[in-house]
Amino acid sequence: MTKYTDAFIKEMPKSDLHLHLDGSLRIPSLIEMAKKLKINLPSFTEAGLRELVFKDTYESLPDYLHGFQYTCSALRDLENIEQASYELAVDNQNEGVVYIEPRFAPQLLVDVENGLTMETVLEATYKGLERAKKEYNNRPEVKNGSKPEFHYGIISCAMRKFGPKGYSPFYTRFFKSMEYSREMEVLQAGALQMVKAAVKIRDEKGIPIVGIDLAGQESGYPPGKFKTVYDYAHKNFMHKTVHAGEAYGAESIFQAITECHADRIGHGYYLFDENKIVDPAVTDKKKYLNDLITFVADKRTTIEVCLTSNLQTNPEIKSIKDHYFKEMLKNRMSVTICTDNRLVSNTTVSREFKLALDNFEIQPKHLKDIVAYGFKKSFYPGQYIEKRNWAKKVVQHFDEVAKKHGIIDHV
Repeated sequence: MTKYTDAFIKEMPKSDLHLHLDGSLRIPSLIEMAKKLKINLPSFTEAGLRELVFKDTYESLPDYLHGFQYTCSALRDLENIEQASYELAVDNQNEGVVYIEPRFAPQLLVDVENGLTMETVLEATYKGLERAKKEYNNRPEVKNGSKPEFHYGIISCAMRKFGPKGYSPFYTRFFKSMEYSREMEVLQAGALQMVKAAVKIRDEKGIPIVGIDLAGQESGYPPGKFKTVYDYAHKNFMHKTVHAGEAYGAESIFQAITECHADRIGHGYYLFDENKIVDPAVTDKKKYLNDLITFVADKRTTIEVCLTSNLQTNPEIKSIKDHYFKEMLKNRMSVTICTDNRLVSNTTVSREFKLALDNFEIQPKHLKDIVAYGFKKSFYPGQYIEKRNWAKKVVQHFDEVAKKHGIIDHV
């Protein structure tokens, strides 16, 4: 197994295509924001929050998600949104990440009475990210071409599940306005409202909202239920990713691709587990999985892999060696290595790469392919030729870093 040093992993150019803004705040900033908004945190020290909320291991998925009530509350303020967005970009830049796609559900932060609309929330996010981008790209080593430029795109998330209480002021009002509708009708309408807002704000404000996502409780709320939402995004030239196969079987991935036009799949973990298939129409589970795996691989539909997050939320994964990432590598899937939530999972892109490289057989040429997928399969907010030239420069920089660290002969 090739030995990759921490210095090489940090210096090589990286991306993060599955990165939740509201799960990736700095703890000192969260404490500062909470004090400003008079939010009662379980602790107002970093050590206390690490012990009580943002831990290395979690007992269950609800335990993992517990901290989002605090981060979302802290982000219901435009200055805080801009600060968090700026700091997220800077934190990534400081570890060699030159492309990110922060995703979040703006409707969870909307509070019209306090000036937070879909538009102002997304504008604040844009301001923070753009400031960090300009500062980085004005560095001498970037301007002279020694290092690649930093870019980003914003992904707006629809929520599979929400209710009239406890989610956000937006959802409380939305549920009330549709009180005579069935639950699924409300959920579909809420998702469509978000996508329409994202398209309109992208087109009218020029904010780089590059794609949509479907997040939240997967079981019981499969992608196919949101086909109309994704059809609208598809017809308005919006890229598409879907959380699928994280907590539900391969049918979820199938629906994401065939009914929601998914360009990428978030997690995609259960693509390789026939025991998770529950559709009675699937009589030959082995063939179904083989056909789906082949289709995903042939189409180069990219899987956004989040190793630490899966270990923390899925009790079926006893150790990193048991993760289906090994099957993704074996089948030469198009994969990217992502953090999911830098704060909640207490991780970085460099740590995720180290976890992968220390535990799976990844030769330098294959590593180069994985790094390249993170740029080539990105929802880059620009013309194709521009994206192609930029991605080429990034891959060339990977070669330079590999040579510096003595592994270029293998790439």
